[in-house]
Amino acid sequence: MQIQSATFETSSPDLESCPESPLPEFAFIGRSNVGKSSLINMLTRKKDLAVVSSKPGRTRLINFFLINKRWTLVDLPGYGYAKASGSARKKFQEIVTSYLLDRANLSCVFVLIDSRLTPQRIDLEFTEWLVDSGVPFVLVFTKADKSKPKAVSANIELFKEGMAEFCDGLPRIYTCSAKTESGRGELLDFIDQAVRMQ
Repeated sequence: MQIQSATFETSSPDLESCPESPLPEFAFIGRSNVGKSSLINMLTRKKDLAVVSSKPGRTRLINFFLINKRWTLVDLPGYGYAKASGSARKKFQEIVTSYLLDRANLSCVFVLIDSRLTPQRIDLEFTEWLVDSGVPFVLVFTKADKSKPKAVSANIELFKEGMAEFCDGLPRIYTCSAKTESGRGELLDFIDQAVRMQ
């Protein structure tokens, strides 16, 4: 897939205010500071499409980006932002939960995992919730350029072992780097095939 156009549409504070659209949506979510904004900018090759911040937890709304006028990339608030207040974390959780469970044209969720780390409980708990809720998702291990390939592979295997405790069949797994653009083609090919099947 070639990205011909990528434009910001709108930000919504909750499901009710999300824009009506017949287009398939692909949502990106991950633990705060996983490199979500950098990945979105890498995929679209627009360095300022999603705001990259040194402070985790910047995304507080559901952000919609129209891609090629054929599908929508959705940037969801990150989970696990330790410095947010308890009420703020609860609100983020409610926003994300309602979107993931009730958004009719959601095609797939891209769950971003930091490839430098051994499995984090919060990531495993979130993927378990997706499995239990029947929400389609794939795993994307980010920042693959920052560790040796063997270390990345070892962390992925550990994550798969953790998921095996609550999941019979594993989702598709991708690795990527916003810096080197590795994995970009594979992710866009997956989205392209999914769009064609709509």
